[in-house]
Amino acid sequence: MIGRDLKGYGKDYPVISWPGDALVAVSLVVEFEEGAERSPLYGDDGPEVSPQPVRPQGSGRAWTIESTFEYGSRRGVWRLMDIFDKHDVKVTFFCSGAALEANPQAARSITQRGHEAAGHGYRWLPSYELSRDEEKADIDRAVQAIQDTSGQRPVGWHSRAPSVHTRKLLADNGGFLYDSDSYSDDLPYFAQVEGRRFLTIPHSHDTNDEKFLPAPLVPGFTRPDQFFTTLKGTFDRLYEEGAKNPKMMTVGLHLRLSGRPPRAAQVDRFIRYAKGFPRVWFPRRVDIARWWTEHYGDL
Repeated sequence: MIGRDLKGYGKDYPVISWPGDALVAVSLVVEFEEGAERSPLYGDDGPEVSPQPVRPQGSGRAWTIESTFEYGSRRGVWRLMDIFDKHDVKVTFFCSGAALEANPQAARSITQRGHEAAGHGYRWLPSYELSRDEEKADIDRAVQAIQDTSGQRPVGWHSRAPSVHTRKLLADNGGFLYDSDSYSDDLPYFAQVEGRRFLTIPHSHDTNDEKFLPAPLVPGFTRPDQFFTTLKGTFDRLYEEGAKNPKMMTVGLHLRLSGRPPRAAQVDRFIRYAKGFPRVWFPRRVDIARWWTEHYGDL
């Protein structure tokens, strides 16, 4: 049985410090899933049902959905990496192993440009659909695929949807520093895993481009600038709070969503905005994990 921690840090929120005495650590994370989604081509019993403007009919291949995903891998990844280079920021890519195998050029470029290649499953499937042994095999296969294609062993993990076994499997693996399967705080924290502590660096749904997906499944952004407005509002509030309690802000991106021109422009716009403030840190998640473990391992 997995318990819940509804108290967290409580009213005495920790006063921490980031490198450079930053008030906010802005963590940009990119989901690289294209080529790992459901498709009869890969032996699945139907196409990907992730919300798209055109719904699949029947159990055959859905060409529109497949090509929508392909845009992310063909164009979106390069557009976003060029923006990161332009602003000299390093980010974390949560990579599905099969996606990197389908695009080894992009896989190698991620690490060559100084970004982090973290784990996101071998296939982009909910972990709770797998047995414990199947999930362990998926984690192991993802680690190998990411290392083989990018040249970097993943030390972070983010599930499409974790199971009750996920965190323990990651802790037992011995090669992971953190997961991002929590959405419950503005700072990292150590979760309990059968008497052991395991670092989780929370993700975010609200500062996430997934809100560009069409209603009714994910009602949210209908104009590109709404994404910037949400990011700006979040940053402004956390920056103000950071004068007393420095915080972390996650920006969640997908290649097939934020890789599109008008949305990529908002990512560019936000990075430029946030970099206009003093005392802002743009770390990869592995950098956060190492800093937190070294300085706040007793929290």
